[in-house]
Amino acid sequence: MRLDKYLAQATGYSRKDVKRMLHSEEVSVNGEIERNAARHVSDEDEVVLDGYQIDTPRDRFIMLNKPEGYVCSHDEGSHPSVLGLVDIPRPENLTIAGRLDVDTTGLVLMSDDGQWCHRITSPRHKLGKVYEATLADPIDESYIKAFEKGIQLNGEKGLTKPAELEILDSHLARVVLFEGRYHQVKRMFAALGNRVDELHRLSIGPIELDEMLNPGEWRELSDEEVASILNG
Repeated sequence: MRLDKYLAQATGYSRKDVKRMLHSEEVSVNGEIERNAARHVSDEDEVVLDGYQIDTPRDRFIMLNKPEGYVCSHDEGSHPSVLGLVDIPRPENLTIAGRLDVDTTGLVLMSDDGQWCHRITSPRHKLGKVYEATLADPIDESYIKAFEKGIQLNGEKGLTKPAELEILDSHLARVVLFEGRYHQVKRMFAALGNRVDELHRLSIGPIELDEMLNPGEWRELSDEEVASILNG
């Protein structure tokens, strides 16, 4: 891990502050003053900042129950970011894996570990994402075959990848996607002449939304949950 990232994660200082400290010769690695922010350090290295030994930072893995009205972005714009709901140092360092629309609720995963997040978002790993969709009009049985075959979305070339649809009630369906196109669930139903009124994500791969989390609440993932993405 780069030294500046190592220090930022371990202390909560910004990368800018860390680089200033490096320039001021406040940081040593294995007893030697270090000014190079790009130097690679590992668990075996002894890193000291202003006379205090720094504990090895751990990557953070977060599960959030996203409420409606928040954006999955570092830039807030006209809506607040989900990062503001996570009460930890430097939440802006987190990568949001598998974003949701502003009016969509449910499971969002975040981490400092970019490779872990990439496994979630990369279609190559084929992690299914499960949603419950409430529709404006009754759901026709023909939708099941349409989702299996793939649907032509407006403005795009080629069909969507095969998806799973289970009709739970006349206006309620469970959808499993294996790709992540823009507004995909809503656009798939729109292509079939229906409209999604509510959309909620239940799971990403083997990780299910914790039923104990109210909208806006979060918790750290267990070691088993983190490993399940890597082993999936």
